[in-house]
Amino acid sequence: MRYARLLTGTALAVAAGALAVPASAAPGPPAGGLEIRPATVTPGSTVTVNTTACGSGGTATGDASAVGAGTFTLAPSNHPESSETAAGRFEVPPSAQPGTYEIVAKCSGSGGSGAKNKKVAGDLMVTITSTAAAGERQQQLPKGHVKTGVGGALGPDPVQTAAGVAALAVAAAGGTWLLHRRARGDRI
Repeated sequence: MRYARLLTGTALAVAAGALAVPASAAPGPPAGGLEIRPATVTPGSTVTVNTTACGSGGTATGDASAVGAGTFTLAPSNHPESSETAAGRFEVPPSAQPGTYEIVAKCSGSGGSGAKNKKVAGDLMVTITSTAAAGERQQQLPKGHVKTGVGGALGPDPVQTAAGVAALAVAAAGGTWLLHRRARGDRI
């Protein structure tokens, strides 16, 4: 029973540490998804849409009517390193209202097996302020650690965070073991 508590406590400490480690964001769309660049735009902006869902040489018809831009064509890329990518673009109307809109593409043409009639979707966010203006505001915020002279703070480094969590788990297990021995009357 006591060992079960020890193992449960250790497992909880390790699980809490694993949740604290940030996952790295992979660039681009999920496999076979719809990549929208930029994902946040202002009315009147041009948007580029890419997908690998249609296979090599595949084409697609895009539908941006949710934002008021109508349909557009996605054609195979001319670059040899991205021969599986179909790309297209459309312009967000100047009258578009702020919000999140679903952009859809339906594969057609001579893509890979099973790619014809496949649908993929992605979200486009329309804002009133440009992303460049939002980035400038964020750059004006202070950066770095507060220099108070008391200890240091870990940055968002996942290796350091994982090492800290592992050290805490080992300390918790060792402390529990020592208390267990002391409660039984064993000499340390």
